[in-house]
Amino acid sequence: MDSSIGAVKLLDCTLRDGGYYNDWDFDEPLITAYLAAMASIRADYVELGFRSLDETGFKGGCAYTTDRFIERFDIPEQVRLGVMVNAAELVQYPAGVAAALDRLFAPATDSRVTLVRIASHFAEFEAVLPGCAWLKERGYEVGINLMQAADRTPQEVEAAASLANSYPLDVLYFADSLGSMDAAKTAEVVGALRQAWSGELGIHTHDNMGRAMTNSLAAMALDVNWIDGTVTGMGRGAGNAQTEYLVSEIPGKVLSPALLAAISRYFRPLQKQYGWGANAFYYLAGKHGIHPSYVQEMVADSRYDDEDILAVIDHLRGQGGKKFSSQRLEASRSVFSRGVEGSWDASTLIGGREVLILGAGPSVSRHGQAIESLIEAHRPFVIALNTQTAIASHLIDVRVACHPVSLLADTHKHLNLPQPLITPVAALPAALKEELSAKKLFDFGLAVQPDTFSFTASGCIVPAPLVIAYAMALAAGGGARHILLAGFDGYPAGDPRNIEMEKLLHAYGNAVGAPPLVSVTPSSYNVPLTSVYALEGAP
Repeated sequence: MDSSIGAVKLLDCTLRDGGYYNDWDFDEPLITAYLAAMASIRADYVELGFRSLDETGFKGGCAYTTDRFIERFDIPEQVRLGVMVNAAELVQYPAGVAAALDRLFAPATDSRVTLVRIASHFAEFEAVLPGCAWLKERGYEVGINLMQAADRTPQEVEAAASLANSYPLDVLYFADSLGSMDAAKTAEVVGALRQAWSGELGIHTHDNMGRAMTNSLAAMALDVNWIDGTVTGMGRGAGNAQTEYLVSEIPGKVLSPALLAAISRYFRPLQKQYGWGANAFYYLAGKHGIHPSYVQEMVADSRYDDEDILAVIDHLRGQGGKKFSSQRLEASRSVFSRGVEGSWDASTLIGGREVLILGAGPSVSRHGQAIESLIEAHRPFVIALNTQTAIASHLIDVRVACHPVSLLADTHKHLNLPQPLITPVAALPAALKEELSAKKLFDFGLAVQPDTFSFTASGCIVPAPLVIAYAMALAAGGGARHILLAGFDGYPAGDPRNIEMEKLLHAYGNAVGAPPLVSVTPSSYNVPLTSVYALEGAP
């Protein structure tokens, strides 16, 4: 191993890390313009994508980056291409790491790929290292990325570096996978690696806490000489250090018109579409060591509003979220996993009455006078969701709110509203209970289980932590004769919240003893409709 440290190298991995947003399905004109831009800024390596054995689901060409795929492009002569392989795929391959690599790679003499990087968690590191020797024997430059290095002790980092010394690596990378590092932690990791590793070092940063550039520059000052960047920072979660910034900091690189043109024509529209970049949610995820894919998935899914995202982050903070799991994400969406019974009997207020539930859709305001006339004529028990105020306050009997984050945001509004508040008191944090102590509260219990809708007079189990589900269960559990809905208009076509609401209505319809529903304002949901104007007269 050559112990000398060379000049700083820029590795751009936009299409590999950025592919987490579009399933690695980049248009060919974009790839062509991108490669020309990389040549113009004098990038040392361009990591064009992954090389993978995973054939589940559709993914674009940069998820596999086969030699045949690469041949479609006119690769500038000075561009050295790289690909990344996930260690998990290699170590889990039934025939072993070498056999997996043999399926993925021809000899380097038959490929335009120069560099292969292996992304490895610490648990896979020792098992995958022999693959580095296999790749070197076939003529490739080889790097290995230690992921989530910030979460390891200096002793663990040094031990991994010591293992790497036995293999012919060209560069040993460490990755700030969760975007939680600062300059001091960067220095600590570099120091631990240098205790056992004298070869070239690289850093891959994420921008969850807005520190990707700072950490990259701190690493450069410590003689880390492979630096990753992505165009506009396009990458998983909040993204990475921006290549267009790094070129101004790395000797020998230039900010070229070709790169700026590619950004303007291709990458800014993609960023507007997919929304990568730092925000408060990514900052919290970085601060608490939560995998950024949790935030990325929630931000892209309209079923998750701001309070849901905050609640999931808070849940994962306590339960652990360093490794992304879609199952854990779905489970974490609900903070209501324990008992369902509250301390209040809903039948004492509802007991056989007609119930009107007021949602937040624009139809409540549009048809407000007719709704108020209906209430005055029929005298139903009126439940308003959260703090909506489109209907005259004296016509509303109670309000319901079931999400602690929503309640936290609306505490002062609730304290200034005259109606009693029905909420799952047992699920509220102690500090929030204290804040609401001046408010008249009715404790109706709540638990969340997929595909389940059941209720008693004091609590319910619903399939999603939606306030409408809670209100419907409350009305049913309290013995409502039937339930009128107003303000449940539906979302635009294609919005996944429509699917979730339809699943909720289906589960409600199958619930034993559920009273009939009818919407008195327009609704796109599969629910019976009537007109508030037909009902606003005599009861």
